[in-house]
Amino acid sequence: MPTIKELASYAEASAHQLGIKKFDIYGSSVDETSVQVEQGEPKQVKASNRSSVIVRVWNENNTMGVTSTTDVDPQGVELALKTAYEASFFGVKEHVPDFSPEATAPTADVPNEKAPQAPVSTLIEKLVAVEKEVINAHPAIKAVPYNGLAQRDIDRFYLNNDGALREEARSYASIYLYSKTEQDGKKPRSAGDFKLSRGLEGLDIQGCVQKTVEKTISHLNYRKIKSGKYRVVLSADAFLSLLGAFSNLFNAQSILDKQSLSTPESLGTQIASPLLSVYDDALHPDNISAETFDGEGTPTRRVPLIAEGVLSSFLHSTGTAKRMNAEPTGHANIGAKVTVSPHFYHVVRGQPAEHEYSLTDAENVILIDDLQALHAGVNSLQGSFSLPFDGWLVEKGELTSLDSATIAGDFRELLKSIIFVEEEAELTPGGLCPRIWVEGLSITGE
Repeated sequence: MPTIKELASYAEASAHQLGIKKFDIYGSSVDETSVQVEQGEPKQVKASNRSSVIVRVWNENNTMGVTSTTDVDPQGVELALKTAYEASFFGVKEHVPDFSPEATAPTADVPNEKAPQAPVSTLIEKLVAVEKEVINAHPAIKAVPYNGLAQRDIDRFYLNNDGALREEARSYASIYLYSKTEQDGKKPRSAGDFKLSRGLEGLDIQGCVQKTVEKTISHLNYRKIKSGKYRVVLSADAFLSLLGAFSNLFNAQSILDKQSLSTPESLGTQIASPLLSVYDDALHPDNISAETFDGEGTPTRRVPLIAEGVLSSFLHSTGTAKRMNAEPTGHANIGAKVTVSPHFYHVVRGQPAEHEYSLTDAENVILIDDLQALHAGVNSLQGSFSLPFDGWLVEKGELTSLDSATIAGDFRELLKSIIFVEEEAELTPGGLCPRIWVEGLSITGE
């Protein structure tokens, strides 16, 4: 792949030759290797190198055309510019996207070195050993049907003819394990864990093994519970799963498209318990996949979404910010249409709680570890959800796994029913979050 300066130079030359006065280019390249194993043998080995470049061109009438290409040599870029220019005459005439006013502003100084990639044989060897360790941890664990060890290098860049020139590179490695048990007269039980790191050397593989085994064993002795209203504790993963499923609350594009639980007038209103504060923080030190700029070249930043229960900000692209008289927040993805999406949630305590709660002395409390079927059980435009889950009944520190159970409710009511936010946060792929205590959620059991 050419350097970004070389790309900018011949893109500028091609644009001048074609009579194009306004254009921008965003691109990314991903080099990934992943392995899966089954009963001590390699099951699947993948290696891929994917590149994608989006070229946008504005014509004299200020309508815009978009094209994508994987060819970033001078001929490929010239053809992409020409195609986008031709397409621009069929572009939308209302709310035409524009350059970000912050495309040349300084970005955060975040280290973006790549970690060395290990050979495939090393990945297989490590994963085979891990699978064996999980299976040998308990007689009931018979297999680890879902597993994977991967490493990935990512390069990104953005440039425009107005002087913007940005690039960054990063690496990360990941492992996931999901076990399965078999016991006479009992249902198969499963549990899993996922870990992420900036490189294979720093990946907490043993931590993933230990968590997977602990969770699996904890689900062996299970029981049914009666349906009813329970005090519920949501794990970091469970709460962030719900927050992601209802992210249209903060998404300015969804709001403008009338596909959101919020309206432009929702800013400043109380939508959650004052005990809760939520940020979107792409630059958080614990965010392994941190990005310093978005698809439009806007620098990313820490954005307060909920401050002590009050809806404080929306996530914006340049276009949504202009239409809503706000500032772009660095959340744009460019393509045929500019979309908006979150980066990395950071959930913290808001106001102090009247009472502190602990699982050590809790009685008749449901601890939810993992929510399932979010693709089918969430109505994001109504705010409702009905989801099966993995979890435990907690009685004074003792955890008893639950047989099939479902949680249902309205996400906005859930936010207002929060009674406690624990202090210690857990890192997940979607963000950093402590356990959240919620009063009176409906659980369907027997």
